[in-house]
Amino acid sequence: MKNLTHRNSFHIFLNDEENEILDKKFRLSGAKSKSDFIRRLILDGYVLEVDFSEIQRYNFLLSNISNNINQVAHRCNETRSVFQSDIDELKKEMDKIWQLQNPCYQCYRRKGDRIHM
Repeated sequence: MKNLTHRNSFHIFLNDEENEILDKKFRLSGAKSKSDFIRRLILDGYVLEVDFSEIQRYNFLLSNISNNINQVAHRCNETRSVFQSDIDELKKEMDKIWQLQNPCYQCYRRKGDRIHM
């Protein structure tokens, strides 16, 4: 038998509607069990499940763009000259970065010097 660190039990009665709400929120939370979900609610006051897939995609694409820029810089250092095609390629890569950033900021609106959600 495994050594449990949570030795105190807690029982609660819910009507059908409350139970459905609990089940739905539990499934959306990503918690490993209902006990874990309720424990997080009690200790933290809230449970957040954050989807980082878009940020991971963004980081992957940004890494690719950075590699492209480094290749151009390496070529410039090797030849000791900068060609218009190199400058155009750098501008193209920078445009890609701005294209990636734009959706990140669409959920915010600028108000004065502060960004508000």
